[in-house]
Amino acid sequence: MEMNIQDVHLHYIRYGAKTHPIIFLHGWGQNIEMMKPIADPLQETHDIILVDLPGYGKSSEPTFTWKVSDYVECIHTLVDRLKIEDPILIGHSFGGKIALLYASKYQVNKLVLFGSPFKKEIETLSTKTKILKKLKKVPGLNRFEQFAKRHIGSTDYKNATPRMREILVETVNLDISKEVKKINCPTLLVWGTCDEEVPLQRAYELESLIPDAGVVTYEDATHYAYLEYLGKTISILHNFLD
Repeated sequence: MEMNIQDVHLHYIRYGAKTHPIIFLHGWGQNIEMMKPIADPLQETHDIILVDLPGYGKSSEPTFTWKVSDYVECIHTLVDRLKIEDPILIGHSFGGKIALLYASKYQVNKLVLFGSPFKKEIETLSTKTKILKKLKKVPGLNRFEQFAKRHIGSTDYKNATPRMREILVETVNLDISKEVKKINCPTLLVWGTCDEEVPLQRAYELESLIPDAGVVTYEDATHYAYLEYLGKTISILHNFLD
């Protein structure tokens, strides 16, 4: 499905039950496919909306240098046009930062974040090779290797277009510490203890800033902890969302 928002052709897919809508927002340089492993098991009980963020997947690139707030307004327009009320947001990394800012401005039922930055990190984005080396060290992740090769870090800073580079700089430098204090929905923070992109310390900082938040940690997991412990993630999501 496609929708024209702010001169961007936004691609999304929708399936599942017609109640309890969940919007999934992927990380930088990725696409819808990175969220499907956790979205598909929830389709029996939830209305699933997977979005290719502008500049990635089948969505077109923004026509000017978007700020995170522009991504927020894009998602809000999608929510409004689909007549969705009180959505659940699930975001990884860059998608999580968008979800955080969205929840600070608009009504959200519940919020789930995987390794989501909210202020500048020394090293926020890794190359595809570096990420794959980390993931290969995780027992039981072999079945995701080909999947990861196709979708993780497909467009980093070096390979990004000039506009997406500018957007990345805007995103990385944005500190939303003040904004996250306004979030009033139940919030689940899922983090790997070995996340080098957004360190575990940030999860506990977010927990202290958001009134109703809790942290779940995955031992020895990386920035892609939600995939490395896929079965556990799905179980936790069922419990938290239902």
